[in-house]
Amino acid sequence: MYQILTDSECDLPLETLQSSDVDAIYFHTKIDDKDLVNDLGQSYDINDFYQQIRNGVMPTTTQVNIGEYFEFFKKYVEKQIPIVYVGFSSGLSGSLSSAKQAKEMLLESYPDADIRIIDTLAASGGEGQMVLSAIRLQKSGASLDELVAWFDKNKLRLQQWFTVDDLNYLYHGGRVSRASAALGTLLKVKPILDVDPDGKLRMVSKTRTRKKSLMELAEKIVAAVQSDKNQPIIITTSGDYEAAEFVKGHILSKVADADIQIYPIGMTISSHTGFGCVAVFAMGSELRK
Repeated sequence: MYQILTDSECDLPLETLQSSDVDAIYFHTKIDDKDLVNDLGQSYDINDFYQQIRNGVMPTTTQVNIGEYFEFFKKYVEKQIPIVYVGFSSGLSGSLSSAKQAKEMLLESYPDADIRIIDTLAASGGEGQMVLSAIRLQKSGASLDELVAWFDKNKLRLQQWFTVDDLNYLYHGGRVSRASAALGTLLKVKPILDVDPDGKLRMVSKTRTRKKSLMELAEKIVAAVQSDKNQPIIITTSGDYEAAEFVKGHILSKVADADIQIYPIGMTISSHTGFGCVAVFAMGSELRK
């Protein structure tokens, strides 16, 4: 048997990971030099965090370093347990590079260790979908080689769309220019973004109202799930639960029996989206282009 590992950016509930024996490594966020561990809600109230960013606080984030990954992997390697790390997109963070370096360091001391690292090219509920896929594959009896092969073939089928309510946080995180953020705020532009095949954010379209942006998210997911209407759909939000419920309701109006879960976006990603981000995730029949 092999051990599935992930990180806190999958935005799945802690209970979901624990019930499937999935271990997670935690990212860090800072506010006023105070270090906050994104431990899936064990040591903080995410709604208090949302209120702070809604009030204009700009947190800073740090990626998981090589030493942390080394110790995280080592406890399984020492027990000769094969591991597969289903990680945060390399297009959005250097964390995956640290994981790969930790792997190489461990192989120097444990040359027979079986360590697999999967770049999900996804974030938030998208990474969560990939973790859930790994869990389903493991429970169905898939070998570690079969699991890795499935990801190589299917991970770009994941469709992930989101919108934000405040462009200034995307500017602060280096995702849009100062001019675009200022003009977009002035014109009340609500962007639709996705994650490209390299795991990086890209602007897809712009709308002039919040409601239209939410409707567009819902319609994109409705289109994506037509080939498999029984699959799970994940919606995540940085605090705007009413908007998330609106998107869920519109999806259900088109796909009546859809399995939809709404989860909060963790501190790391919320630090870059600001309050009110809403994102949707499902597997489509076509690869992302």
